[in-house]
Amino acid sequence: MKYIDFNTIKALAISPEKCIDWAKKALLTKHNSILPPKTSIKFADGCFFNTMPSLLPEIERFGVKIISRYPMTSQSREYGPSLSGDIMLYDSTTGKLLAIMDGTWITAMRTGAVATLSINLLSKKDTKSYSFIGLGNTARATLLCLNTTLNYEPIIIKILAYKKQHEVFMQRFATYTNITFKVYDSVNELIQTSDVIISCVTTAKENFAYDSDYSEGVLVVPVHTMGFQNCDLFFDKIFCDDIGHVKNFKYFSLFKNCDEVFNILIGKKTGRESENERILVYNIGISLQDIFFASNIYELVPPPPVSFEKPSIPAFWV
Repeated sequence: MKYIDFNTIKALAISPEKCIDWAKKALLTKHNSILPPKTSIKFADGCFFNTMPSLLPEIERFGVKIISRYPMTSQSREYGPSLSGDIMLYDSTTGKLLAIMDGTWITAMRTGAVATLSINLLSKKDTKSYSFIGLGNTARATLLCLNTTLNYEPIIIKILAYKKQHEVFMQRFATYTNITFKVYDSVNELIQTSDVIISCVTTAKENFAYDSDYSEGVLVVPVHTMGFQNCDLFFDKIFCDDIGHVKNFKYFSLFKNCDEVFNILIGKKTGRESENERILVYNIGISLQDIFFASNIYELVPPPPVSFEKPSIPAFWV
């Protein structure tokens, strides 16, 4: 059994291109996989932890991710709350525990890669600018992946000022000469001028904007779902990672048109059909992607010098 920490994963220097490739391949295994909706337990002042299991028969793996959010830490008070996670990976043919690994890197990079897939599939053809609300690690990962698929052509990135996040975000991408930043103090103004809106905000107590603020042809990708419930009622199309993960949404029964991104990838469903369609993509994250990433990372990490194999337990031991 391997214990794989954050620094070990980071040292592998896995490229955004590879993350996008893994994200696409993971989604293409969805029809043969089992992934029940996540179980979420909320407590004390905005804290929560989610339990996310899945079985991927095509790669002979199953696993579970635990992801949590603690908004009261000293770091979150300065920059906003962040997410952390852990993953347990198993061989589905034997039940053997293969690895316990940090899920922080995987959560951010697979989320960024999946969001990028959705943007590439569903944004308008003439899109030249991309807007971000919430500028933590997930937003950074999304921009890294997006910039790769756009071949580092000149792009305008519009960002919402929040605490010190916008300054730190721009510093992170200061060496990317193809990126021009534009900072907004008003979320309404940002949304009114946007063709693509990527929201990586982990919590929101109310909708970000009025219905009239969303222009024709806009694509909204709310990574953590909150702040766009009014869009559920009037957007032309809504796509998601998995229907089972959104069917309990407040306005699910009122969605005009809802389907999964997977069906676009396999050609079963048409994505954008006109430049005027307003489209919402709930890339809320499914553990199928986490376990697929974890399995690939497991194969890249050499075995530990000391074995921590789980001992055999007799059928009757009491």
